Amino acid sequence: MKKQIIIGVDLGGTKIMTGAINQDGKVLGTPVKVPTEGTQPKEVILNKIVTSIAQVMADNAITTAQLQGIGIGSTGPLDSQAGMILECPQLPTLHFFPLRDAISQRFGVPVRLNNDANCLILGEALFGAGLGKRQIAGFTLGTGIGCALVFDGKIWNGATGTAGEIWCSPYGDGSIEDSISGHGVTAIYRGFSQKEATSLEVFKLAEQGDPLALATWEAFGKALAVPLAWTINLIDPEVVILGGSIAGAYRYFSAAMERELRQNICPVPAERTRVVCSTLGDHAGFVGAACLMLDNKSRETMQ
Repeated sequence: MKKQIIIGVDLGGTKIMTGAINQDGKVLGTPVKVPTEGTQPKEVILNKIVTSIAQVMADNAITTAQLQGIGIGSTGPLDSQAGMILECPQLPTLHFFPLRDAISQRFGVPVRLNNDANCLILGEALFGAGLGKRQIAGFTLGTGIGCALVFDGKIWNGATGTAGEIWCSPYGDGSIEDSISGHGVTAIYRGFSQKEATSLEVFKLAEQGDPLALATWEAFGKALAVPLAWTINLIDPEVVILGGSIAGAYRYFSAAMERELRQNICPVPAERTRVVCSTLGDHAGFVGAACLMLDNKSRETMQ
């Protein structure tokens, strides 16, 4: 029996989403979403990963004989070659744990592990907003911020496997993640209103026309333009893809982002380079993780 099905796991500090795709990137059945806490013992988190994979297999009548492999996208930093998460603040109990090998031994199939931002943008490159593009940059905007580069359908990992780990880069009086993330939205709104609100709450307020919420998203868009400009000027991608939960507020921050961005990049990309949102939506993480296993030779990650 030909192995044509791949399972992808999107592993984060607050949830695990697992699903199956075929060779054409079509999602099979309904993905499994499991809440988790990154501070739980590694045995608990590992059991949740294993259980979610087993449930996807059972729900879709997938046998091991049909399974080409399992791809895991995790918040980083991590070592994709060694198959382990390094010192990740969101998953402290999995530090230096051989996650790839543990899952491979449990299911008896090949497993690949990579950064969740890399996986999301790889999925978009092959089956989403980056389809047909050769040079792609992407940003994941959620609780934190991630960046990924995909060239000719391959993830660019860099010399030490940490390419795109921009979250700790200096920005203002802190790091870039302090301002351009869900936490950043909360901080900006607090500065305008002296009130506390999550990024989702600020989004809902913007939908109601709240002027302080709208001002918050405008300030966020202006801030986001800074790392976008760095990336476009340095890499010169054909397209920049925005993913993650914060990207759902695109219509509220895009105008300010575009104004600031076009003023701070070289003239030719200012005319040509597009910034777009993920088209795979909530499925982007696990679909991208599964893509790590598609056509092993051509999906080999670059260094």
